[in-house]
Amino acid sequence: MRIISTERSQVLAARVAGKLGASLVEAKFNRFPDGELYFKCGKLDDETLIVSSIVNNDMFVQTLLAIDAADQSRITLVVPYLGYSRQDRRFSPGEPISARAVARALSTGIERIYVVNIHDPGVQGYFGVPAENISIAPAIGGYIGDLRLKNPLILAPDEGAAAFAADVAAIGGWDCDHLEKTRLSGEEVRIAPKTIDVTGREVVIVDDIISTGGTLATAACMLQEQGAASIHAACVHGVFTSGAYTRLRAAGVSSIVSSDTYENASSFISAASAIATAIREDAHN
Repeated sequence: MRIISTERSQVLAARVAGKLGASLVEAKFNRFPDGELYFKCGKLDDETLIVSSIVNNDMFVQTLLAIDAADQSRITLVVPYLGYSRQDRRFSPGEPISARAVARALSTGIERIYVVNIHDPGVQGYFGVPAENISIAPAIGGYIGDLRLKNPLILAPDEGAAAFAADVAAIGGWDCDHLEKTRLSGEEVRIAPKTIDVTGREVVIVDDIISTGGTLATAACMLQEQGAASIHAACVHGVFTSGAYTRLRAAGVSSIVSSDTYENASSFISAASAIATAIREDAHN
């Protein structure tokens, strides 16, 4: 097996190659004067693994070009971050189901696809080939353990992320809860853990994605008012749009970490081991 990556997934692709003992193939990226993208990769074998996070429109096109470049081999596609996946239904007439459109396009020319902590697992059904959703909750739990926090409380930002938070908390046997929003009046809202008091606790808010960070920043301020000793944030996909990182730090969040599914300066957690394990297990079945 040889591995190629698109431009925004080079670090993760190299790590996956190391875990699998596979060769990483050189890829060249360029842009024509009219704005069109150019992609070229080195020599491939009978099996090709493409690692490509769809972090923007260019990476979507690069992924399609990479799939076509490897059309003489059997292709497995790893999409650590699947852009457009949050538009998973039609909210008003005339809208596309963007997750479905992207999934269908990526399904052509490949045999299998892996995604990492996709926002809605139901999106897997939109692919035209077998699709597996890999969770890196254990890797996030391992990172939190390395922080050596005293009696940490793992919090999900809402009930929908509670199962993910529970998987993270299970790694260290830590307490786990989710935040609940209570309207106190027409203008006043309280955000607090549903059942566990945060007084004196070191709190880690975990989620699959941090985008604008607005709700998390508000929650961090309120948790400090409720007596939390410190607030930390950890996520799979650190998108951090509209100044989210500085917003969270300004709100008193002591540390903010994400994984290399969306490569940036906060990517202290790697999805490589989980991806490599899933690929090995499927190869043996």
